[in-house]
Amino acid sequence: MPINVTITAEELKQLLDERNAARELRDEREALRGELRLVTAQRDLAEERLRAYRRELFGAKSEARASEQPGLFNEAEALGTNTTPAQEDTPETKVAEHTRKKRGHRKPLDPNLPREVRRHELPEAERFCAHDGHALVEIGVETSEQLDVIPEQVRVVQHQRVKYACPCCDLGIKVTPAPPRIIPRGLFTESALAWIAAGKYQFGMPIYRQSGLLRRFGGDISSNTVAASMVRVGVAAQPVINLMRDALLDAEVIYCDETTFQVLKEKGRRPQTKSYLWAQMTGSGIPIRCFTYTPGRGGKLADKLFAGIREGAVLMTDGYEPYNGIAERYQLVHLGCLAHARRYFVKAEDNVPKAARTPDLLATRFIKLFGKLFAAEARSETWTVGRRQRLRRRYSAHVLDAIKKLMLEQLPAVLPNSLLGKALNYLRGQWPKLVRYVENGSWPISNNACENSIRPFCLGRRSWLFADTVDGARASANLYTLVESAKANQIDPYRYLTWLFTKLALAKTVDDYDALLPWKMPAELR
Repeated sequence: MPINVTITAEELKQLLDERNAARELRDEREALRGELRLVTAQRDLAEERLRAYRRELFGAKSEARASEQPGLFNEAEALGTNTTPAQEDTPETKVAEHTRKKRGHRKPLDPNLPREVRRHELPEAERFCAHDGHALVEIGVETSEQLDVIPEQVRVVQHQRVKYACPCCDLGIKVTPAPPRIIPRGLFTESALAWIAAGKYQFGMPIYRQSGLLRRFGGDISSNTVAASMVRVGVAAQPVINLMRDALLDAEVIYCDETTFQVLKEKGRRPQTKSYLWAQMTGSGIPIRCFTYTPGRGGKLADKLFAGIREGAVLMTDGYEPYNGIAERYQLVHLGCLAHARRYFVKAEDNVPKAARTPDLLATRFIKLFGKLFAAEARSETWTVGRRQRLRRRYSAHVLDAIKKLMLEQLPAVLPNSLLGKALNYLRGQWPKLVRYVENGSWPISNNACENSIRPFCLGRRSWLFADTVDGARASANLYTLVESAKANQIDPYRYLTWLFTKLALAKTVDDYDALLPWKMPAELR
């Protein structure tokens, strides 16, 4: 039988109020849970950033990982072969035969160095045999060598220009013309200018320290005079720099990177504003390193560096956005840097406490996969282009597929603002450029070569800190170009600069300047 229940209006209203209150309580609880999850995520991100800052200040700078050994390349050897699970689980280590160097063995001194022989003999009173009294005869010598250093020698070159006169009148006076100099009426000889330039731009010694060193040997010259001389020789070398840039832009493969460069006196800009030094280098043909100063690093400024580049050339860069526009505008093959992509995962792994790091850690898994790609490149470094191309197609492409699959699986589950989230998003955004190197065996896998070329500037910047004027910044960029290009061509920078500064004063035509390019320096003078 149905039961009739009578509910008054007041009771119904009370029930509805209780249900609404319960619903509001439930909604409030869910809102608190969501807010707690948000606060927890923000806390974790803050702790992660704090660990990252601490590691940046106090931690090791190396990105090398013990897990990335050349043995990883063994997978490429076994690619396409049939192996059983038991064989895959059995670790095998092969140690190549090698000859171990004897410890404590001193490297011999350069036989080309001049040698001063100092002969040490016994006193005549000791040249007798202690047993029978006979005089001792010389049967040989025991030779040992020490390296001796003669401090820099400062001297003055006095130019005497002979004057001639007619003995019959006062109108026939002639004076021998002064020899041409890279700096007219300059205080320093060309070799002195080369010594100063090599000191700063090769060894990172600031001008004021070089002035102090000269003062120690009797050359009391103010640092302002020395700095002004460097600016003038940097400007004088501009025609040679222009020809070097033309040769660089005609290369098939070009690297590019940039770093900060502080210039104190820039029109309309505060001294604290960041300027930039761009590094461009060839990846094929003649080794050339070109450095350029710009007051910023926007797309318009970057575009000027590539005006006149060969259509269809290969451009290797990091993920900086203006490079995309440059590659599209000039129809370039744009490659991305796998070392940069890997670096984000290294930072993510470094922020995990060592006790919590396991082989299954997501960042570690990515780093191992990247390690396989770089191990393959190291193994094939001396191979022909065709053989390396086959390796990339048969092995590296499969590793890249594994990286892409892992990226797509994990991307939705990682906080975008975390270090791991930034690594995954960078990898996804750069992916089409990162995998393109597989198409050609001569294309580079990373931008590390360009980073290495810009490293001497970064090391020197720690000492001299900034450029005073825009002219000084441009001159420094030119001199870095000359020094690093000379080094890339296996030429001693001091010898090249001495030869260049001497010849620049005589150059008049394009052919004259073209003959002064580093790789055209006579072999006997290098």
